[in-house]
Amino acid sequence: MIIMDNDKTLKTGTTTLGIVAKDCVVIAAEKKATIGYMVDSKVAKKVYQLDDHIGLTIAGSVGDAMAVVRILKAQFKLYKLDRGPISIRAASSLLSNILHGNKHFPYYNQFIIAGFDSRGPQVYCLDPVGGTSHMDKFYSTGSGSPFAYGVLEGDFKKNMTSDQAIGLAVKALKSAVGRDIASGGDGFSIVVINADGYKQLTDEEIKKHN
Repeated sequence: MIIMDNDKTLKTGTTTLGIVAKDCVVIAAEKKATIGYMVDSKVAKKVYQLDDHIGLTIAGSVGDAMAVVRILKAQFKLYKLDRGPISIRAASSLLSNILHGNKHFPYYNQFIIAGFDSRGPQVYCLDPVGGTSHMDKFYSTGSGSPFAYGVLEGDFKKNMTSDQAIGLAVKALKSAVGRDIASGGDGFSIVVINADGYKQLTDEEIKKHN
């Protein structure tokens, strides 16, 4: 979430991440939202389903992010009517164009867009003005990302199973929550996207990996 302090300094606070596994992608986030030194919510939503095979994580301004989510959902539906389900690469390009087209009045966000299509599991990250990177391993955003990266860099392995990737996501988020004051809340949001589609894990399923 983005806030302004008395000196008009831009600040962000959250931890989101995306992991490429053998047959899926895992995207995840903690649930704490803050306004200055006050906890605004302990159950903030930071992971969104955009289509049956695509998910998005948000870091930054909640209002800006909600506008982007609404635009993408509408555009993906229109695309599906004309051409079928949008590819993950095309989805990231569309988001990049939206962000770049508004660079003079930017959306104050950093996004991870991820999913599964004929090219397999994919994760893309985008900055507020549309800069895009295709990640073949993992990516993390927000103020807790340095702590998450410490775990991801050390424990990531190529061709991980979905269970291994979920376990790694939980471990990385717990590291961020333990050290980043702006990350926390009541549990985590974790999504697995594979050939069968988009699946939000229940709290019980997540607890198995604690």
